[in-house]
Amino acid sequence: MSNFARQMRISSSLIKRLQHRTTACIGERSFTTTEGHRPTIVHKQGLDILHDPWFNKGTAFSMTERDRLDLRGLLPPNVMSSDQQIERFMVDLKRLKVNARDGPSDPNALAMWRILNRLHDRNETMYYKVLIAKIEELAPIVYTPTVGLVCQNYSGLFRRPRGMYFSAADRGEMMSMVYNWPADQVDMIVVTDGSRILGLGDLGVQGIGIAIGKLDLYVAAAGINPQRVLPVMIDVGTNNEKLLKDPLYLGLQEHRLDGEEYLEVVDEFMEAMFTRWPHVIVQFEDFQSKWAFKLLQRYRNIYRMFNDDVQGTAGVAIAGLLGAVRAQGKPMIDFPKMKIVVAGAGSAGIGVLNAARKTMARMLGNNESAFESARSQFWVVDAKGLITEERENIDPDALPFARKVKEIGRQGLMEGASLEEVVRQVKPDVLLGLSAVGGLFSKEVLEALKCSTSTRPAIFAMSNPTKNAECTPEEAFSVLGENIIFASGSPFNDVDLGNGHIGHCNQGNNMYLFPGIGLGTLLSGSRIISDGMLQAAAECLAEYMTEEEVLKGIIYPPISRIRDITKEVAAAVVKEAIDEDLAEGYRDMDARELRKLNQEEIETYVKNNMWSPEYPTLVYKKD
Repeated sequence: MSNFARQMRISSSLIKRLQHRTTACIGERSFTTTEGHRPTIVHKQGLDILHDPWFNKGTAFSMTERDRLDLRGLLPPNVMSSDQQIERFMVDLKRLKVNARDGPSDPNALAMWRILNRLHDRNETMYYKVLIAKIEELAPIVYTPTVGLVCQNYSGLFRRPRGMYFSAADRGEMMSMVYNWPADQVDMIVVTDGSRILGLGDLGVQGIGIAIGKLDLYVAAAGINPQRVLPVMIDVGTNNEKLLKDPLYLGLQEHRLDGEEYLEVVDEFMEAMFTRWPHVIVQFEDFQSKWAFKLLQRYRNIYRMFNDDVQGTAGVAIAGLLGAVRAQGKPMIDFPKMKIVVAGAGSAGIGVLNAARKTMARMLGNNESAFESARSQFWVVDAKGLITEERENIDPDALPFARKVKEIGRQGLMEGASLEEVVRQVKPDVLLGLSAVGGLFSKEVLEALKCSTSTRPAIFAMSNPTKNAECTPEEAFSVLGENIIFASGSPFNDVDLGNGHIGHCNQGNNMYLFPGIGLGTLLSGSRIISDGMLQAAAECLAEYMTEEEVLKGIIYPPISRIRDITKEVAAAVVKEAIDEDLAEGYRDMDARELRKLNQEEIETYVKNNMWSPEYPTLVYKKD
């Protein structure tokens, strides 16, 4: 159906809503960045203000505002600063971690998520103030690993709607539906179909929890304005039999659409989003492998979109792999010499393989022989064992990494060889896990890694959530000793090795990259998100750590530095977009002005456009 035909279907009531919104926009809250702080006009007073999370400041309302907004007597008399509010909330949170349970089976992490969610419901600004101030402590609650638990229980946790839901039942209506969202400008959308949430499988409509969590990090880490983000669920059914029979399940209780029917739904969704918001960025999240690559290739050269599981995970892994090279005291240019065994051939595993091969090939000259040479550095093991050219019905995406029979014969391996056999015979520099199989790196596999030819082998147990990690840092350090590099997808504590030595656990979290990729794309105005922009982001993260830090085995920075990391990554993305002539500018900074900026000026430009949660001065005006 043509765009014109679709537009003609918009109802007259929709047109009236649009006309009303145009005349009523003065009542919307405005967040400012470089423009400075302006008073915000509101058309409500008293309890109505306190019950609106966009305007509520709680005990931070000044006495003059209390008089102006008819709040005197509705709040305790002591006016508190933002810092006092944060301290008070955190004291309460730590007390409630133990006491605020809905029952004996309600884990502490889920109780903390509920408490944070309630704050979000009543005071949006304070929610983000707390999240930014305590990001290292709270990121594991709003994101992995707790977000997995939230998604599993979302039908029971649902209280107030966040985001939008487009279902198979809405086919033909999405172009009209998109105008039900109140924001006239949306910068960032995170969308999922719930088919592969973390390593937990098909959670159907409950997967919207991952989109909400990701966008919280876009706000906290990248300073994306929270009024310009939109979490989205595309509900095409579920193949989870438990959910299909659950009377409390909130989604469509029918089996998933597949084939052309599925593509038609996603196509209609994408057309609707970019018709209303032509400059929006869409991040695809937790789509099952069979669709992740197809949808990425289908849209990436048409729309501003990327897939975090494929491209974000790959970028973080590349940064870690380059960091592991540095930790061995070698220059990053030695990366093409590393032997890498990869456990897992899903969307994340293949995404990392493709990105690593491209990085190696670029370092080797970026020609056909360079790509072939790079391919020979990888051994891929899935649930059926080592993947070779003898594998029947091999996944086309995995085919470029299938080992040649002659090659593996010389190593004493064959099709379907176990992970332990492969590690023992290959003697890899890196063992990389993206399998979503908890405990896959058994004691026997780790013992086999002792044969590594590397002076400091690296173990990447990258699967999420925590229970799906291929091994724990304690297991790795206890078997292999202190002279290893360890990274994981979910957070673990460092390991005390005795005698004052620490085994560092590096969290290779996607949040190091996806906020910066999104922010950099937004501020550059790039038409697409290119491989070069993603590569620039990964290399920026790899170079972020000092030489002293990487030699200690620290290859990823602490989450507490996430705002600064995101600023650096976003600046690298902007610069690459300019270099590739993709940048079209943002707001008052057009492409010509962008090209004039040096590196320091690009970083300043990025920093000045990162939103921070500040209470605006509220002024009442009768409607």
